[in-house]
Amino acid sequence: MKSSRAKVLHEIAGRSMIEHALVAVAGAGVHTTVAVVGHDRDQVSAAIAAYDPSIVLAVQEEQNGTGHAVHVALESLDSPPEGTVLVTYGDVPLLTSQTLSELLVDHRAAERTVTILTAEVDDPTGYGRIVRDADGAVTAIREHRDASPEELALHEINSGILVVDAEFLRNAVASLESGNAQGELYLTDIVGKAVAEGRPVGAHVLQDVWQTEGVNDRAQLARLGRELNRRLTRHWMAEGVTIVDPATTWIDVDVTLAQDVTVLPGTQLLGATSVAEGATIGPDTTLRNVEVGTGATVVRTHGSDAVIGADATVGPYAYLRPGAELGDSGKIGTFVEVKNSVIGAGAKVPHLTYVGDAEIGEGANIGAGTIFANYDGVHKNRTTIGRHAKTSSNNTFVAPVSVGDGAFTGAGATIREDVPPGALAVSAGSQRNIEGWVGKKRPGSSSDHAARTANADKNNLEAPGE
Repeated sequence: MKSSRAKVLHEIAGRSMIEHALVAVAGAGVHTTVAVVGHDRDQVSAAIAAYDPSIVLAVQEEQNGTGHAVHVALESLDSPPEGTVLVTYGDVPLLTSQTLSELLVDHRAAERTVTILTAEVDDPTGYGRIVRDADGAVTAIREHRDASPEELALHEINSGILVVDAEFLRNAVASLESGNAQGELYLTDIVGKAVAEGRPVGAHVLQDVWQTEGVNDRAQLARLGRELNRRLTRHWMAEGVTIVDPATTWIDVDVTLAQDVTVLPGTQLLGATSVAEGATIGPDTTLRNVEVGTGATVVRTHGSDAVIGADATVGPYAYLRPGAELGDSGKIGTFVEVKNSVIGAGAKVPHLTYVGDAEIGEGANIGAGTIFANYDGVHKNRTTIGRHAKTSSNNTFVAPVSVGDGAFTGAGATIREDVPPGALAVSAGSQRNIEGWVGKKRPGSSSDHAARTANADKNNLEAPGE
């Protein structure tokens, strides 16, 4: 990946690849999970522990092949595993719980010792080949580097994912040898051991080849990301969501959308965002961990960790930062930024305003060009605007300050002291006009010419008898 971040921690659809793998395993009903870590182990171990601290971490000090990795996993357990062991990988992000469950069911129903998840692909280059006898029974898995020309011509490939009887696995892994092109202990060699012992071995052929694809570079990550997003948009459209342009719409796996939601082009719904019935999102909108209420409209907005109430409107060009809450039927308009603030039901902040660390009451209206000055250089302070208060344009509220219910403020006011309910607060002095200022200070300018013309016209109109 050419990255300071471990490969399996790179994300698609809002989850790292390792998290996709762990979610799939958990959904298949696995009792105990062991994660084998080696390269970048500190990063990967921390991510796994954050996801589920009950997962056993096994350190593979020397990367000596898949067979050695499984041996390390078995050795990390307090007692030998019993029953069935599932082996899968951390870099196959499209693999699903349903596929793993079906693999386990097939394995148990056929009473096999080993069942391999396989797929038929057009280009099997680099994959291990599934070798079958004349009757179609699986006899071996041959790695690409060790395969004969006849075996290289096979198109059924080993995904690397398999289910094995636990007791057989312990003995088979312990006896693996490294006599191959890479000098490693191949887990796939246990198939030949099972066949040699007359144990039942089979393959579960997966039709959805995408689920077997791994990621080794950023191009492959992007390719699988596009495919997963295609599946997610298709899923939500089948659930009653209108997605006008799936090609420009990106939806993370943990997003939830209700029926009759409309998603317009250029929209990204990320994290744990949820959108209620009848809401319209977009175009050109990015929401991460945002809750959107029924019937709300969010247009050309960037938001994170925020709440938008039912029938509320947001945007265009709004910025919702963490802690922003907009009540039912409220409005956050054009070029408005909101941070750590609650805007009550029916309240409006229509345009050109910064709202930080504030509480705006029900039905209040905030005038254009308003600044909630919340930071004194040391502390963040809060401002409270009362219910049905009306503030004028170009106000500055110097926190901490409170404006009472039903109060008004004058245009251009700087509010440094609390305003009682029902009062009008003004801070500017009386207007003073300096006659002739332009003629003295800007003589000959276009403004001077326009003023002289206007004054002449005025004098002509006022002249008696004309």
